[in-house]
Amino acid sequence: MLSLNSSRWSELQHAYGTASDIPDLLRELTNVPDSRGDAEPWFSLWSSLAHQGDVYSASFAAVPHIIQVLASAPLKADSAYFQFPAWVEICRAKHKLAVPEDLAASYFESLSRLPTIVGAAAVREWDNSFLSCALSAIAASKGQHIVAEALLELSPETAGEFMQWFYGR
Repeated sequence: MLSLNSSRWSELQHAYGTASDIPDLLRELTNVPDSRGDAEPWFSLWSSLAHQGDVYSASFAAVPHIIQVLASAPLKADSAYFQFPAWVEICRAKHKLAVPEDLAASYFESLSRLPTIVGAAAVREWDNSFLSCALSAIAASKGQHIVAEALLELSPETAGEFMQWFYGR
């Protein structure tokens, strides 16, 4: 995992330029803050690293840090801690992006941890958003990118509509 003190962050890119600001935002995740609404640091992380479906070299460096925080507190972390790595992986696959060579091992190893972390969160209450994000994280980690994206869009209403379509075809 790329150290938060590494000068490499200033060489990585996000939606607004160099990613030298990302380590400080990632440090703010240590206490597993809520991600709802415009809550920081999540608002800045999302807008910089997963901007309108685009992901960047810094996104791949940030994912292992977010998954590390998630692994440290799977019962406290909200749905964004699962959604963010899933979305980065979905976008990477959709746009056929290569992960920078020096970040690839850490990025993919961290994704492989998601099913175990989801399992650790099984004892908590899951609302519809948490369910969609946790299942999407598993699917993304297993290379099922289209299923992962569909799961992010799935709600009880859309699931019902899908089942009507499925049985009616």
